[in-house]
Order: sequence, then C-alpha cells, then structure tokens
Amino acid sequence: VDTREAGKTDELALSVSYGDICRCVKKEMTKQNDKLLERVAERLAECILLQFPQINEVEIEVKKPWAPVLMHMDYASVKIKRSWHKVYIGVGSNLGEREEYMKLAKERVSGLPKTRNFKSAAIIETEPYGYTKQGKFLNTAYYIETLYTPEEFLDKLHQIENEANRKREIHWGPRTLDLDILLYDNLITEDEELTLPHPEMTKRLFVLEPLCMLYPRGIHPLERRRYADILEDLKGKEQ
Repeated sequence: VDTREAGKTDELALSVSYGDICRCVKKEMTKQNDKLLERVAERLAECILLQFPQINEVEIEVKKPWAPVLMHMDYASVKIKRSWHKVYIGVGSNLGEREEYMKLAKERVSGLPKTRNFKSAAIIETEPYGYTKQGKFLNTAYYIETLYTPEEFLDKLHQIENEANRKREIHWGPRTLDLDILLYDNLITEDEELTLPHPEMTKRLFVLEPLCMLYPRGIHPLERRRYADILEDLKGKEQ
C-alpha cells in the first residue's frame, strides 16, 4: 500500500484498516476447510486484493503448527506474494459483423473476474497487414489490471475469441476477433504460446496508434524507447 498520503494527512480514508483485513481473513478461514496451505494462501491473497482497492500487492504466510510429519517441527508454512498486474491488449476484427464482435470483446474483457480498472482506446479502421487479400480491420487497444498470470489471462482471451467463432486458418488472415496480449507489466518472455512484449507490436501502426491513446509515454521493455516515439518513427517510414 502506498502510505505516503495517509502519513502526511493522518486521514483514515487514505489508509487500509488492519481490523477490516483481520475480519476478512477470519471470514475466509472459516468459510471452508482446505487440504493444502498453498490453497489457503491463494484464497487469502485473492480475498484481500479484491476487497481492498488501495492494496496493490500482498505477501501472505500461512503457518500450520505441529505439522504431522513424524518429527519435531514447530510449524510448517507456505509464503506467497501476489499483486495486481497491468495488461495491454490489442484488439482487431475484419470478418462478419465487425462492430458486434468489437462490442462483444469489450463486454467480455471488461467483465472478466479478478480484473479491475478497464480502459479502452478509440476504435480505428485500418488496412490489412501481412496477408492483404482481405477486408479492412477495426482495431483498438485495452488496458486492464488483473490477478491472472499471463498464461491464465491468455486462456481467458482465447475463450472470448472462441465465443466469437474465431478460426485460425491463415496466418495474419481474416478473423472475427483477434485478442493479443501486448504487454504484461514489463515482463519479458519467450515461448511458443506467449512471447512478451508482443514481438510484432512495434512494427504495426494499427497496434501502436490505439496503444498510444492509452500509454503514450510508456517505455518498451526491450527497445527502451517511448511508444509515442516508436509510433512517430514508424509513421515516417510508412510515408
């Protein structure tokens, strides 16, 4: 929790009540019996992060005294750290009822559980990229904060694409709905399922233009340049 303003003003509303957190923990602990300390820790972290908006990160340690391990042990414990993550998503549609698919995407992404602070850029119409024998796209970008891991969040986006009858038949081909994770915090990954930041984002005007509506002064984790500057350079090359 950022405690600076509370410390400067002595205002209770700018802090988080540890009494309320204690009651939250007690309620969660008496709700059900779990077999694993790991499960208890996850439930408590999620409960606190969802109920207290001022809290951005929690570290939870769950201790079990006198664990039944057939030797002396004061306690066994599991400690985890969980936090809200900032995600930027590229959105596109050029097949069928484009406006309806874009509306579906906004409704479903903004309504995902374990998320908050959804924002959307304006929708723009763009020429196809890569495979050019197809119709124009509608594109935009979303910002959202989530408790999901990158892999979990990608799975949620795939479920929404499936709801829009997305078919993956032609690389860069027409699609009813395309949802790509562009950025997940400043995470850098490299695997077949999910590469972060999105490897093509700095080459595509239709990605950078809506992204810059939401995050113009953001800095690319690998290129170490502002997205607004990358966009201007790309526009210059396109002319």
